[in-house]
Amino acid sequence: MEVILKETIPSLGKAGDIVRVANGYARNFLLPKGKAIFAEKKNISQVERQQASILAKAAKEHDEFDALATKLGELEISIPVRVGEKDRLYGSVTNLDIANAIESQGYSIDRKKIQMDEPIKALGEFEILIKLSTDVRAAVKVNVVSQESL
Repeated sequence: MEVILKETIPSLGKAGDIVRVANGYARNFLLPKGKAIFAEKKNISQVERQQASILAKAAKEHDEFDALATKLGELEISIPVRVGEKDRLYGSVTNLDIANAIESQGYSIDRKKIQMDEPIKALGEFEILIKLSTDVRAAVKVNVVSQESL
């Protein structure tokens, strides 16, 4: 089935692209969520007329993400954790903990955008990547410190 994407989807294409997808994917995900429309003549001509506004919207979002990435790059957050013998953590620091710490600094970041291979299980300074969009990433310094040292 051919559909026209209404927004950029990393695995498929950019907003305004006409792509061929499986029928089930289109009917069960893309169309109900409003991420795509059927690729009919009427819709194709409508998207061509709206292409300029779609590109302007994408450029504006990219600029906003660039500005946010710059601000987040300057950010350094500390996360206090409980530690036991030999500075071993009770539990670990996850992307949810990092998202909450970033939110306490005044920035709202979805925890799913924080890229971590595995949770942090040691004290120290770590650099965490945040994927704001398909081509904009920010690196945030995270200091995991003992609660006793505060």
